[in-house]
Amino acid sequence: MGETLVAVFLVTFVLIALAVGGMALGSRMTGRCLRGSCGGPAVLGPDGEPIESCEGCPNRHRH
Repeated sequence: MGETLVAVFLVTFVLIALAVGGMALGSRMTGRCLRGSCGGPAVLGPDGEPIESCEGCPNRHRH
């Protein structure tokens, strides 16, 4: 039973590592910044406009 558990853990770890590596490689090859909500609804003011901006991306003006 212990050997099966270790095998499942290793297969799961490798699959997750491949997925994360693929995402990182895709991000590097395209040169685009990762997109996200930059905080989601927590950073929106009462008028719906963002209170904070996503200034961390060096390529933000390329899009």
